[in-house]
Amino acid sequence: MQRPTEIIVVPHTHWDREWYEPFQRFRLRLVALLDDVFDRMAHDERQRFTLDGQLAAVDDYLEVRPERREQVTALVRAGRLAIGPWQILLDEFLCSGENIVRNLERGLARSAALGGAMPVGYLPDMFGHIAQMPQILAGAGLAHACVFRGVPDRVRSHAFAWQAPDGTTIRTEYLPGGYGNAAGLMDDPRLVTRRAADLAERLRGWRTAGDDTPILAMYGTDHAAPAPDAPDLLAAAAVDGVHLRLGTLTEYFATQSATVDGLPTVAGELRSHARANILPGVISVRAHLKQAMGRAERRVERYAEPLAALYHDPSVQRFLDMAWTRLIDASCHDSVTGCGCDETAEQVAARLAEADQLGRAVCDLVGARVAAGVPRDAYLLFNPTPAARTALVRLDVEVPGDAPVGLLDAEGRIAPAQVLDRARTLLADDVVPAADLPAILTRVHGTELYGQEITAWSVSAEDGTLTFQVARHGDPAFDVEDVRLALAAATGPDRWRVRIVAAPRMTVAAQVAVPALGLAAVRPVALPALPPTGIAVSADAAPLAPAGAAGGAGAARPAFAPVVLHGRTVDNGLLRVEVAEDGTLGLSTPDGVRVDGVGRIVDGGDIGDSYNYAPPTADELVDKPRAVRTTVVHDGPLVAVLDVVREYRWPVGADVDAGSRRVDREAVTVTTRVEVRAGERFARLRVSFDNRCDDHRVRLHLPLPAPARSSYAEGQFAVVERGLTAEGGGGEVPLPTFPAAGFVAAGGVEGSLAVLLTQPTEYELTDSGRELAVTVLRAIGMLSRNRHALRDEPAGPQLPTPLAQCRGERSVELAVLPFRGDWRSAGVPAAAEAYRHELLSFPGAGEPTGGLPAPVTGLTVDGDGVTLTSVRDRAGRVELRMVANGDSSAVIGAGRRVHGAWRADLLGRSGEPLPVDGDGRVRLPLRAWEIATVQLDLAG
Repeated sequence: MQRPTEIIVVPHTHWDREWYEPFQRFRLRLVALLDDVFDRMAHDERQRFTLDGQLAAVDDYLEVRPERREQVTALVRAGRLAIGPWQILLDEFLCSGENIVRNLERGLARSAALGGAMPVGYLPDMFGHIAQMPQILAGAGLAHACVFRGVPDRVRSHAFAWQAPDGTTIRTEYLPGGYGNAAGLMDDPRLVTRRAADLAERLRGWRTAGDDTPILAMYGTDHAAPAPDAPDLLAAAAVDGVHLRLGTLTEYFATQSATVDGLPTVAGELRSHARANILPGVISVRAHLKQAMGRAERRVERYAEPLAALYHDPSVQRFLDMAWTRLIDASCHDSVTGCGCDETAEQVAARLAEADQLGRAVCDLVGARVAAGVPRDAYLLFNPTPAARTALVRLDVEVPGDAPVGLLDAEGRIAPAQVLDRARTLLADDVVPAADLPAILTRVHGTELYGQEITAWSVSAEDGTLTFQVARHGDPAFDVEDVRLALAAATGPDRWRVRIVAAPRMTVAAQVAVPALGLAAVRPVALPALPPTGIAVSADAAPLAPAGAAGGAGAARPAFAPVVLHGRTVDNGLLRVEVAEDGTLGLSTPDGVRVDGVGRIVDGGDIGDSYNYAPPTADELVDKPRAVRTTVVHDGPLVAVLDVVREYRWPVGADVDAGSRRVDREAVTVTTRVEVRAGERFARLRVSFDNRCDDHRVRLHLPLPAPARSSYAEGQFAVVERGLTAEGGGGEVPLPTFPAAGFVAAGGVEGSLAVLLTQPTEYELTDSGRELAVTVLRAIGMLSRNRHALRDEPAGPQLPTPLAQCRGERSVELAVLPFRGDWRSAGVPAAAEAYRHELLSFPGAGEPTGGLPAPVTGLTVDGDGVTLTSVRDRAGRVELRMVANGDSSAVIGAGRRVHGAWRADLLGRSGEPLPVDGDGRVRLPLRAWEIATVQLDLAG
């Protein structure tokens, strides 16, 4: 007798925490829904429920209903309620890899406190999946993944082997029809049997021959609860050869083997449009949210956490936890994506701003402590990268006179500086009636006046002048009452002159050597006149000459050529940038790579929505400026900056019904700031404009030195190769627009071009692989459109989103790097790391007569193709995470003794000890694309 087909029906809800309504309004609905579900579960042991794979829904509920905590825990422990493993269901492409790890780590920990997590990497509604997700899930101890969107057409069964770039493979359950493939099963009690039969027939088609394991049916949908009498309805359903039972996702996966033997293998990211919409327009809509996410993640991951971990300040851990709460919350797949209502977008922006502020607060707190031993006329610099480097730093310094300026380090070497700006010294010069002098003194708060501190003051009764001198550091003995008494005793004129005079200050740039993840102090000093050749530039710490050494103070071996500006051409010996008549750039390198037309601005219509781009039927592209001018901001020799200003007239909007752009035009000025630094192989660009138009897309076009057949984009712990097309077959046109987070590179044997990025960015290879187009702005006015030219069905409710038109000042920052060879051998990842991670400065707070402290090395990580992604404190140990882009070996060292080292998993659980050699170094073999976690005992 044939065994009946068993279908495990999983009651669940997919809970968008915030989307077309803001968080608190959705939470009101969540509380009502879960009150009802938990009441039913209390009275019927047969009830089961799966809470969407994210602890955020549980936390949001228990914050309102704390008295339900024991019931929730009891249901989880009884196996009737499945929670976790994620803290929140994220968008995998729009946050950092580290954010993904922390999300999973926090979700698993919170789930454990409530009875245990569902042991499944449940990813039901993400708009595609990153290549490294199998390794991340396996690294957290999860044996299964469960996905819907992005699965390619060649997958014909409900299970496949999903392989990460390092070779880690995980059994993955595909949800045919999505996370609601049985959503309507019990809508009508009279039709349950018929619908169950149809469901069984439909889902049997995804079973391979000989597979008699239970079938998974997902009974639920967005913000919906299961039928109250679901157990009775299923029990009454009579389907020949089918047995229906309620269960959780945990119960279903307990019936499935974790082995991948015999399963079809899918390697890398899942971004196919064949099975479901992946809605790629979310990559570029509300770009300011992506910028804010990148900025806040970078602040926390690469500055705040390493400073706290390496320079021993556990008091700031709570601030870091709060920052991560906001970063993880903002990563939600309807949050940072920008595909929610305007209120949701505003709340996401505020959350990201708070995360950034918390990161800055930690930097300030730790920085103030470590800078306490640095003289107050000096600065302490932090290098966030794991290799010693000489990099440009900009400082606001106080140096008397107009003499050239340099930065003196602790070893007596001087790095000559380039003056970028000089501050006004006369802050105020007013004539006031003598009777108003008491009111003038009320402007003084303690020692503060005009944002600076009072260093000295004088009263001259002869000419009726009151003068305050101010600087960054004032005289702590100053008392405004002394000024009042002096004025009262003075017999002066009826009208007085009041002057506020600031100490001379200037903004300077200098190249300074700082150890790996370390600290170095510098003090601004006046230099003797420089020779006519100007400033020589050093490639590392050694060439900087000690003060008074041969060659004089400020002498340096010219390992870096100075930046030279001639007209509209900038050259630093590694890269030559020429501004053409049309405002585009020509780039050339010493080894013969040449590309012209870089930076062409193309404005076109967009009558799509937050999910999908859609050009008007009769689109009009504007790519030729009406006027171009170039101005010099800085002329070298350490940094040269040009502003290329182009004027356009863009259509003010689009007529959606007519499928065309409007006739009316708006004048728009686009400024491209081009910055070239000594020693850098790339040019830094900042494109900015005041957006006064609606319903359009603005892209930056970058021709390639040679046509490309594919692109290479750095994302979350991986570099992914993508072709010129995308797989279609589902309900949307498969536009080949893709996300990149760290860089995207493309080209051919004659040369390639890399675009270095600071935030997740949309790009496309256009013109048959001859150009790279980077999206600067998508301005749209609708959350979703019911009728969309490139998508069959709506992706959400048709709601206006006027703030998604992104009016006002908009900008994007990136860098362009022409190179020869492949991206690995050309060192593109290292260039992207250097571009994203500037030196951080702290003002000294010690006695001004003190000497400079010696440089301090924090942590070094050496290895071919090894990128450090995280440094944090883990219960008194320093934990670092890294990834290698090829088979490699990492050599880890520290500025102090390493007492012990261990491998750890992604959750921080220590594993095998690692040997520490006689030099205090740890050698760690790495396979290609392995995400490795190491813990060090630096305390002993």
